[in-house]
Amino acid sequence: MPATLITNIKLLVNIREENKLLRGKELANLSVIENAFLIIEHQKIAAYGAMENLVHHTETITDVIDATGQIVLPCWCDSHTHLVFATSRENEFIDKIKGKSYAEIAASGGGILNSAKKIALATEEELFDSAWQRLQELIQLGTGAIEIKSGYGLSVDAEIKMLRVIKALKQQAPIPIKATFLGAHTYPLEYKENHQGYIDLIIKQMLPIIAKENLADYIDVFCEDGFFSKEETITICKAGMQYGLKPKIHANQLNLSGGVEAGVALNAISVDHLETMDDTTIALLASSNTIGTLLPTAAYFLRMSFQPARKLIDSGCAIALASDFNPGSSPSGNMNIVTSMSCVQMKMLPEEVINAATINGAYAMELENEVGSITKGKRANLIFTKQVPSLAYLPYAFGSNLIDKVMINGKIIA
Repeated sequence: MPATLITNIKLLVNIREENKLLRGKELANLSVIENAFLIIEHQKIAAYGAMENLVHHTETITDVIDATGQIVLPCWCDSHTHLVFATSRENEFIDKIKGKSYAEIAASGGGILNSAKKIALATEEELFDSAWQRLQELIQLGTGAIEIKSGYGLSVDAEIKMLRVIKALKQQAPIPIKATFLGAHTYPLEYKENHQGYIDLIIKQMLPIIAKENLADYIDVFCEDGFFSKEETITICKAGMQYGLKPKIHANQLNLSGGVEAGVALNAISVDHLETMDDTTIALLASSNTIGTLLPTAAYFLRMSFQPARKLIDSGCAIALASDFNPGSSPSGNMNIVTSMSCVQMKMLPEEVINAATINGAYAMELENEVGSITKGKRANLIFTKQVPSLAYLPYAFGSNLIDKVMINGKIIA
């Protein structure tokens, strides 16, 4: 079969013979090969090594890419996004500048409720087209696997509409996509004083349709003061688990909400946000199999304290990095900014951010066998940098686009 050979790679990054979720000091261990080659067959990584050992691997090569001076690394694995939405919310951005808090905007009908109004008016075709355009942009920025949540519907019809759009994206996109049902994002106005009524709507009406149409992989709940309590979160997640949906939880963004405790009790795949943590919740997360997914661009956009990444890592937690791309609190899916911000504001090492945004991000979507590292048999989803002096230059030079090209399934994306 025809094969593609990439030669003279300055640095081939994140070489792994086998998968392993990284935690603690392991997160800084990033295996690389200098002056490397990589061979792709059947859209997957077939071989790699030092250029001096290339002579035995050239029999079936039909295409050669010279990567002199370039770093090649696996594409970003963005495990937390809200990519499907109807319109942007820059008016609320102005409100934030003028001093309104996230909670105040939400209380006045803005925030999630604002997006829900727009979703209700949009067709599936309109939502697909806008989300597809965003997805193409993210792929160009190096994202090679992504999770997408519902949660701006807040009604049976609108939540199902969002999930059908995500399913269509899954079917047509060249990268792996995971779908998450986030009907429990907030309470619709008509259920503001009837929380149990909306929870019943999720459990009795939404979940059966989702299961019948196979619309989601995960179930998520915004566990937060003024939104869903720890007890409500557990109830909703357990209902989803009855249909085979695994839990992922919005936890501890604004307060010590009990989201981490709920996630660990449910053996959730991940608990995401974690801006507000104390020693007890950090120790609990560290002792669990649950991944802590950090979303620094949301903290930045909301002017909140950044997640205590250094303490989480040093305590032995397994952490991933994701963009939280959404129109209200993180209107960017650029993982290159996420990684740079994690170094600058959360004191993570360049090696740690690459691991957290690739292999650990893949684990946070259960895609570790497909993507997230330079491993034989995984998809050839790769980032080629421009000619840069070092690996650390990538998060250091945060204002420059340092991506020369992106390869998805062994093909360069134009």
